[in-house]
Amino acid sequence: MKYIAFILFTVLTNAAAQLMLKQGMLSLGPISFTADTMISRVFQILFNPWVFAGLTTFAISMASHLYVLSKVELSFAYPFLSLAYVAVAVFAFFIFGEDLNNWRIAGIAFICVGTILIAQSGREGHSSDVQETAQLSKINAAASEISR
Repeated sequence: MKYIAFILFTVLTNAAAQLMLKQGMLSLGPISFTADTMISRVFQILFNPWVFAGLTTFAISMASHLYVLSKVELSFAYPFLSLAYVAVAVFAFFIFGEDLNNWRIAGIAFICVGTILIAQSGREGHSSDVQETAQLSKINAAASEISR
């Protein structure tokens, strides 16, 4: 549980990146590719300030996620990324006026409940890690006593 701040940072930067990417694509308008304009259109998309900021923020989010993965179990950390769906849905409602109907709210509630359950499993895992460490300390102390 001590890495929860890093996990939440990953979630928030992931959600922020999605919102920036959406803003960038809205500012560009509908995208169409033709053979003669494809390369220039790709560069126009990549270097749009909102898209560029979104991609940069997404890279920061991935770096944070890699750090988290080096510290906690994947099966604990990865489900927290679903909270980005919650953040995106709520912020998209306020920023872009997107629909937030009863079905989406129910889905958000299920995601939140699932994430809470996953978080609780991490708390149990932490206490068992503490118990294992205490047992190893006792074994090491006993081995030291025997060797004397």
